[in-house]
Amino acid sequence: MVRMSAEERRESVIRAAISEFARGGYHGTSTEAIARRVGVSQPYLFRLFPGKQAIFLAAATRCLSETRRVMEEACTDADPHMSMAAAYKDLIKDRDILLMQMQVYVAVAAMEDEFGAEVRKVWEGWWDSMHLLLGADAHETTFFMSYGMLINTLVSLGFPANHRVWADFAS
Repeated sequence: MVRMSAEERRESVIRAAISEFARGGYHGTSTEAIARRVGVSQPYLFRLFPGKQAIFLAAATRCLSETRRVMEEACTDADPHMSMAAAYKDLIKDRDILLMQMQVYVAVAAMEDEFGAEVRKVWEGWWDSMHLLLGADAHETTFFMSYGMLINTLVSLGFPANHRVWADFAS
């Protein structure tokens, strides 16, 4: 059996944390559940991360950064709105990604001082990236990002793709 390096374990903790926090939120997820999912002890988990907050921040940062990366890679000059929106809709078919994003927003709102600045920095980088890809037009960027938040809401509420609330969305 091949042993994982600390960096590989750290990576597996981040992936497990996204899944656990996506479903339970910050307060409803125990570090024990994350350690169990990875197959390590809690003391080992705390050798990789100083505490639950650091694990959550790593998971939140990964989730938002991965979303940004997917959208950047999907962007086409022909129609950046449509190419990035389609990539985003595909990405959030992974419920963990969608739910983790929602949990990030809830956690920052509930615990602002604890890691809000760090999360805002990552989200701001995402916004800046979209802004440049959309031609550096503030109105276009705001519209595009709000469109994404509406998609989050409709998917989170479970509206099927053929429901009338999706009627004005391009496929």
